[in-house]
Amino acid sequence: MRKILLCIFCFIGFIGFSQEEPESLDLSAVVVNAQTERPMESVHVVNLNQVFGTITNEKGEFTIRAAVNDTLYFSFLGFKSQKIRVTNDMFKFEDTKISLTELAYALEEVIVRPYQLTGYLEIDVKNLPINNAYQYSISGLSVGYEGGNKNPSAVTKVLGAILNPADLLRNLFGKKPNQMRKLRQIKEDDQIRNLLASKFDRETLTELLQLEKVDIQDILNNCNYSKSFITTANDLQILDAISSCYEEYKILNRKK
Repeated sequence: MRKILLCIFCFIGFIGFSQEEPESLDLSAVVVNAQTERPMESVHVVNLNQVFGTITNEKGEFTIRAAVNDTLYFSFLGFKSQKIRVTNDMFKFEDTKISLTELAYALEEVIVRPYQLTGYLEIDVKNLPINNAYQYSISGLSVGYEGGNKNPSAVTKVLGAILNPADLLRNLFGKKPNQMRKLRQIKEDDQIRNLLASKFDRETLTELLQLEKVDIQDILNNCNYSKSFITTANDLQILDAISSCYEEYKILNRKK
């Protein structure tokens, strides 16, 4: 009987061990320019899963703690940001290269088509593009609100955000509890803070928090941040604002 119980415990222990998180190891690689194959210095590398970062040296080399299936995020001014999933071969071989593409090469062709104006008002009005974004005005409020394309849920969305902003915060924070817990970790990593302080496009921030840009704007709007701040602040300032807003939300939520 004891032998049977011992076998069962060993089996359970084996299952538990097999379900442990993948081991984190030092991963080394080189970042190069995709067009010139030259190494790139000062590229920011962020482990989105474990929330810490580093930068490449003058030879384009970097070393970062990572586990298989972690996602590394590469960012450099003037180049298209890139996400790479960590695989087993990256640890086994020492010649891993990550190529970044200059934005001038990454952008798709844009065709500019000027308005074909004739000088006749009746004809030119018909040729102008139509704005399909509708605004809704509410009696007693001095401003209108964008509702997007006209559909049955547009008015409901606008009214919900105006009349009960707490619901919007609850939905945004409540649906992403794991991502919002990353706020503290992000603020503790100097490399990530330096990266965010130099960014104004919200791209890195959305990757770290797994939120859409519109979600970030909605959070700050409902936490009474001005439009000027939302559009001009760097990503680190936005992160601090979201963190402060989230802490206030948690305090208010506890009091209910």
